Amino acid sequence: MTDTPKPPFPDQPQDIPGTTDAMTPRPDHGEDSYKGSGRLEGKKAIITGGDSGIGRAVAIAYAREGADVLISYLNEQKDAEDTKAAVENAGRHCVLVPGDISDPAHCRAIVATAVEAFGRVDVLVNNAAYQNTFKEIGEITDEEWQHTFAVNIHAMFYLAKAAVPHMREGASIINTTSIQADDPSQELLAYAPTKAAIQNFTGGLAQLLAEKGIRANCVAPGPIWTPLIPATMPAEKVQSFGEQVPMKRPGQPAELAPSFVFLASDEASYVSGATIAVTGGKPLI
Repeated sequence: MTDTPKPPFPDQPQDIPGTTDAMTPRPDHGEDSYKGSGRLEGKKAIITGGDSGIGRAVAIAYAREGADVLISYLNEQKDAEDTKAAVENAGRHCVLVPGDISDPAHCRAIVATAVEAFGRVDVLVNNAAYQNTFKEIGEITDEEWQHTFAVNIHAMFYLAKAAVPHMREGASIINTTSIQADDPSQELLAYAPTKAAIQNFTGGLAQLLAEKGIRANCVAPGPIWTPLIPATMPAEKVQSFGEQVPMKRPGQPAELAPSFVFLASDEASYVSGATIAVTGGKPLI
């Protein structure tokens, strides 16, 4: 990509969790660029946070590679319907499941819905996340801290635990961690530790599931232009978003999708416990 937007970006406050249509510039999810080649033909995937941002880009790529997709999302119905249309335009089946993944029962319901619709789970993409920014530790309420962990890491455990019995040899779990796991920002004091926990959880899970032939890996994005950014960051951070990495710009969701495709594909049959960094040139520590 040579024509991707660079900061400064206009002021564009949104309410959490944010919507795609309100973003300027609009994120690129690969709608016009991603070309599939059958690498996931016939696979059945669950993608949390699949309505927008990275999740939408992964859903589009998976569909164009031949996979049917269940999209879990909180309440962003318009974004979810747009993603569903993109999946169906690729000739694949798409199921939408709204709800809060901080609830263990809802996590189990997501998997049960996928099994009912598809018969099995070949790929679980744990991508949904919650973040907010704070200037002082005293601003972070107990409820905020607990909710951040519940969405970002507890849900991964509930979803993986529910999905594994419906996975066959060759299945894959892919967790979205972050550069924040290795290089935490002070204003993301609640969010960054959850991303470190995800990386650790994935390493242990990969070892635990190896005998079953199920792989577990991470993708670690750097600054990526998604609705969560204007919805959770102060205006000055949004304006300069992405300029801190060597490429001097945020990544587009479409630039993450190929990593998720590779890790879900049979080409990654000997890759487990790994983290793929997509960070605009900033190395993980």
